[in-house]
Amino acid sequence: MGYVPSRVIAILRLFASEQSVWTAEEIAQAIGVSASTAYRYITELGADGFLDPAGRGGYSLGPAFIQYDALMRKSDRLIAIAAPLMQNIISQIDPRIDVVLSRLFKNGVLCIHQENGSGPHPPTTYARGAAMPIFRGATSKVILANLSDRALKRLSLENEREIHAALPDTDWKSLRGDLRRIRKDGYCITDSEVAVGRVGVAGPIFRGDEVIASMSVVFERDVYDYLKQHMNLPGKVMSCTSAICEALATETSVAGQIYVRRTA
Repeated sequence: MGYVPSRVIAILRLFASEQSVWTAEEIAQAIGVSASTAYRYITELGADGFLDPAGRGGYSLGPAFIQYDALMRKSDRLIAIAAPLMQNIISQIDPRIDVVLSRLFKNGVLCIHQENGSGPHPPTTYARGAAMPIFRGATSKVILANLSDRALKRLSLENEREIHAALPDTDWKSLRGDLRRIRKDGYCITDSEVAVGRVGVAGPIFRGDEVIASMSVVFERDVYDYLKQHMNLPGKVMSCTSAICEALATETSVAGQIYVRRTA
């Protein structure tokens, strides 16, 4: 393909906004190129299936993303490792729960996989690819709590408006104090921060010393109130996330040994 990669990325990033259909003229204006240049990029992206005509001169994301998503699901080692452990924790706890795997991505947290219990309960509202509220909910908070102060400060500055909207009475000092307590505990529990009547219990997932993801068990409040009297729910979540971390560490170690052998 003959287009400039930075321009292509700029075009695709437009579709991450709430506007899902863009005309060539809108694209040209948004990325600062001529209409003819925008048409050239669009034509080449369309030829590879990354953009699709959407009527009235507009374009939407194309089927290539579906194909690549399927390939990602097959090759994502975090999902491959976590999925059976997520299924197992449902069998250990209760069929009326959901388990969500999310990872840090740029300035946010994305859901990348979900396992649903078979018991009667309303499903969670976050599916694969959905952005989680960055400063609300156990899923995100347990990741934030394990970032360095520098990384956390950068995130807070870049998301100042979102923080104020979500936590109008919270300043940087109190937020950092809350996150430090979560880090010390090793888990996070929140109630109705993302969805009313839902409780989340989350643990962090590390690759080496770096937090990369979290796993959350989501309950209706009455189910959580009942289960917490009969079992150590944070302990079960942390046991599961520890198993995921250990498996990731083993794979990383083996991959490193293979790399050393090949380059020796």
